[in-house]
Amino acid sequence: MILKKIDVKQYINTDLYPIDQSGSASESLIASSQASIRADGCVVLKSFLRAGRIEELVQECDRVESHGHRNFTRTNPYFTSDRTDLPVSHPLRRFYDRSNAFVPADNFGAESILRAIFDWPAFSPFIKKVLNEENFYPYADPLADVTVNLAEQGNGFPWHFDTNNFTVTLAIQNAESGGNFEYSPMVRSLTDENYSVVEKVLDGDKELIKTICLEPGDLQIFKGRYSLHRVAPLSGTRKRYVAIFSYVAEPGMVSSPQRAKELYGRVLPIHLERAGLRADSLVD
Repeated sequence: MILKKIDVKQYINTDLYPIDQSGSASESLIASSQASIRADGCVVLKSFLRAGRIEELVQECDRVESHGHRNFTRTNPYFTSDRTDLPVSHPLRRFYDRSNAFVPADNFGAESILRAIFDWPAFSPFIKKVLNEENFYPYADPLADVTVNLAEQGNGFPWHFDTNNFTVTLAIQNAESGGNFEYSPMVRSLTDENYSVVEKVLDGDKELIKTICLEPGDLQIFKGRYSLHRVAPLSGTRKRYVAIFSYVAEPGMVSSPQRAKELYGRVLPIHLERAGLRADSLVD
């Protein structure tokens, strides 16, 4: 079977976002995006996808959603075990119901539009420039570089930090209501977990929380390892689809075995081989 080559420019709105070009328009886009990242670790590029092609992405998600790993657990923001030596109010002891699903990356092969976007030569360099990061690599996890998060009625994703340093999400389909993205910018750093502020966010301090309503076709670039965030619960029968493209600051980085099992339902040899090798010492 010969697969038809996917023309990514038919999907990405390069009229608004000329990420494959040089010149003043591209430079202005990068500069404004960098300013947003500096301000709060996040930038949203509205209508990044051409509106007329979004339905094809919905259809791709519909085809693979049955492969999503649905997991209903209680978890803290760090996906770690309880610490009975700490006060009950401590963030490491704050557990929440988590009920949604991830379609692992090995479901997005050569015929995948999402995989084509991730692999497009102009895409990753643009993301790297926006983040202004010298150390920037595609996530090496075979289950997690390109995934789809799907959520159904009553689902959401409670407060958490990401394992991967940089997360790029593409909104594909919203639920009928709910599902807003809420986050507290750059709460922690490589040298400080900042538990006292994390605790305030978990207590609902509105001054520390920002809310974004992502529409289908919007691209979000986000430093999810440092910013506490969640997806609010959904309602209605329509599934929420969000594609996730993941990047990290170290080559060869993969999920921990525990998180791979929780999010994707499987642990591969590479997760065991590289367990504990990441350079930073942040909890998760």
